[in-house]
Amino acid sequence: MVRGKTQMKRIENATSRQVTFSKRRNGLLKKAFELSVLCDAEVALIVFSPRGRLYEFASSSVSEIIGRYRCHCKINNTTTTSESVENTQHLKEEAENMRRKIDLLETSKRKFLGDGLGSCSIEELEKIEQQLEKSVAKIRTKKTQVFREQIEKLKEKEKALVAENVKLSEKYGNYSSQAAKKSQRESVQEAEPYVDQSSPSSYVETELFIGLPETRTRRIPPKI
Repeated sequence: MVRGKTQMKRIENATSRQVTFSKRRNGLLKKAFELSVLCDAEVALIVFSPRGRLYEFASSSVSEIIGRYRCHCKINNTTTTSESVENTQHLKEEAENMRRKIDLLETSKRKFLGDGLGSCSIEELEKIEQQLEKSVAKIRTKKTQVFREQIEKLKEKEKALVAENVKLSEKYGNYSSQAAKKSQRESVQEAEPYVDQSSPSSYVETELFIGLPETRTRRIPPKI
């Protein structure tokens, strides 16, 4: 029969809890004994039951093993404490060095700004002057470079605008010439008289006469 998985929680039933304690205690004592024999290890096991009863096992002596344990913990605590003190001292020294560097940088900054120069010697003032001249030269070089880059960008924009302007001019010129030709054709068509292509002659005989009635004569169209 397969045993189910035991849930790791307190057994509520007192009888079942006592039975489980007895079985697992005996198994734990057996495992401690086997470990001490098979591996030649010093093992000390102390167990108190729910009712306060003591159960113990030791490969040699419980008190000796506990004393050895206390000495080991004391040595480790001492080592840890000494290491902590050394680390703390090292951190304090690093913090002091950083504070000194910051003070030096602040002093140099004030001197470069023209403050706190009263205690400076001639050599220090000359060094500050030389450093400022180098800094100004670098700034001017960078400024000139930025100006040149901006000028090149503006030239490129100018070329693009000129090319676009040429395209627009060509497009508008073609459109204007086409519009002018179309207008000219329309004017010519309006000026030409209407001619009936179905008539054999370009002249049309009508009864319309302009003039006095007594001078009215019939107009004969010319032969073609």
